[in-house]
Amino acid sequence: MLKRVICIIVLVLTCSVYGQNYEKHKVEKGETITQIAQKYNVTPYDIYKINPDAQRGIQPNSILLIPKKTTTVKTASSAQTQTHKVLTKETLFAIEKKYGITDEALKKANPFLEKDGLQIGQVLIIPSKTNPKASSPIQEKVVYHEVLPKETKYSIAKQYGITVEQLEKRNPEIIPNLTIGYKLLIKGTVQKPDVIATIEPKKEVVAKIPQKNIEAVKYANYEVKPKETLFSLSKMFGLSQEELIKLNPTLANGLEIGMVLKVPTIPITATTSSISLETKKAITALTNKTIGTTRKKIVLLLPFNLPLIESDTLNAMSTRLKQDKFLNMTLDFYAGAMIAIDSAKTLGLPIDFKIFDSQESKTSSIIYSIIQKNNLETADAIIGPFYQSNLETTAQLLNSNNVPVISPLSKDIGNSYPNLYQTIPTTDNLKSAIFDFMKSKGGNMIAVIDKKRESSRQYLEQNQKEVQIVPLSDSGYLSAANLQSLFVKNKTNYVILETGNTVMIKATIKTMMDAMPEYDMQLVTIENNETLDTDEIKFENLVKLKLMYPSINKDNESAEALVFKNEYKKKNKIVPNTYATRGFDVTFDTMMRILQNQPFQDCANTISTEQVDNKFVYSKKEEGGYTNKGIYILYYDSDLTVKVAN
Repeated sequence: MLKRVICIIVLVLTCSVYGQNYEKHKVEKGETITQIAQKYNVTPYDIYKINPDAQRGIQPNSILLIPKKTTTVKTASSAQTQTHKVLTKETLFAIEKKYGITDEALKKANPFLEKDGLQIGQVLIIPSKTNPKASSPIQEKVVYHEVLPKETKYSIAKQYGITVEQLEKRNPEIIPNLTIGYKLLIKGTVQKPDVIATIEPKKEVVAKIPQKNIEAVKYANYEVKPKETLFSLSKMFGLSQEELIKLNPTLANGLEIGMVLKVPTIPITATTSSISLETKKAITALTNKTIGTTRKKIVLLLPFNLPLIESDTLNAMSTRLKQDKFLNMTLDFYAGAMIAIDSAKTLGLPIDFKIFDSQESKTSSIIYSIIQKNNLETADAIIGPFYQSNLETTAQLLNSNNVPVISPLSKDIGNSYPNLYQTIPTTDNLKSAIFDFMKSKGGNMIAVIDKKRESSRQYLEQNQKEVQIVPLSDSGYLSAANLQSLFVKNKTNYVILETGNTVMIKATIKTMMDAMPEYDMQLVTIENNETLDTDEIKFENLVKLKLMYPSINKDNESAEALVFKNEYKKKNKIVPNTYATRGFDVTFDTMMRILQNQPFQDCANTISTEQVDNKFVYSKKEEGGYTNKGIYILYYDSDLTVKVAN
């Protein structure tokens, strides 16, 4: 009864608020909120806002209230005043450039912009350029200020009668820190180029020597290698980009692979204070491509579940951290992501980050509320939530705005949405990768499958018909003769182990070891096999048989990976685990993709990347959305290390 009364009150309030600005829709069988929203040219939030119960699902024949499209209200001066309805991902700069007006003129005509900012669906008054009171055709005078020692953002803002927020908005590069000698834009609009010419860190105040004598240094020739950038070269040789161009005037026309440059003979060792662009082992793409100047926004939805944490006592919290694997996983991912975020700030990249507690479980979250209250449809990318069901809800709500939703950890295969990107490869993708590798080598594939792995047998019979399955006895016993009869010479014999039975594993390994003098042998597992990690199985035999398996990540000991690991250890007093590294990789990869001068979807279609331990090779699924096929084929090498198979 109480529930019914509440529903009536909500309906009455809704009707009174919206009056005649809505229409009714009778839900048909199989219809979704997204389909209904598209039909009426509104967003899912618009429908949920009037029909909050619809968040729990909609039923056939139920009635939904649909808001009518907003129409522009004409005024007495509408004949002289032009209006503009703000579209998804439009910026003030783009609108001002479109109509040829200044920032000051637009904000004067629309005072709410200073307080509330730009919102999708807003109707802006565009002042006429012929009306001197509304907008001045003469470009506003540009005023700069060079930062002096001991000056702060507050003192500079106060000096010019503006707020610190306004100062940072005009000079986003100073958000992380203010640098002596930096030239700040105080007033006026500077025509921004379409690309960022430099993305170098702020100049450090270390023994600044005036009038540096460049010619006093010894020089040598250096040939530009693939994936190098003007920024990475300037860091490598301890020069500013301007100094590097001065030494090599041809650089003014762009950097090219194979170009021979004049550089100092003694390079400066790079610091590990941040993860800079050149340290990422990315496929040409992200480091060498043009980066846009428009500020981007990344949102992280992470399940901290703070209300539960805050309700714990100190002792209970300590116990929880020891026992709650999900919370620990979240905190590790967050710590890794923060290294990427700090790097972006240090480098002055035009990205704003927001982090929200999604307060999620497998069956609930506050995703809708977060999206509604924080205008997340304007985000350039969203990382999270963690659970697949909550990811799908987020993707559905933001689908009409085409906001990329990046799944950081979910391995589940659920409903597909065009804007949903799964970063963890599926089990089927892992299987396909290892079999594609063996086929590419022209190997002879043999499978040892015990009777408890019937699903593995079915998979091979249906999808990998080239694989020969070793026949077992009626009692499930593996005959060495049956296995050896399938070996062939002049090819690698890949023996795929699909059993957890210790006796069968030992028998397989012994048969392969005995045959090694005559045959080329390699042991293969498709999935993690815990039995191989027990003391009963000799590690040296796995090394001799070059045990091979597919993996979503690798243990990277390269210089660029060590930069991240050292920085993480420095901040967190512990080496990063798999979740921490993934937090960095997913955040850094997303960050670099949205900075490209192309939509995220196009970037996913054309660019593959490799970060610290993870690879991102997005592939479009037939049913919609993207899956990651970035998989490593690893093997045990003779030097007792795990290497990537070529």
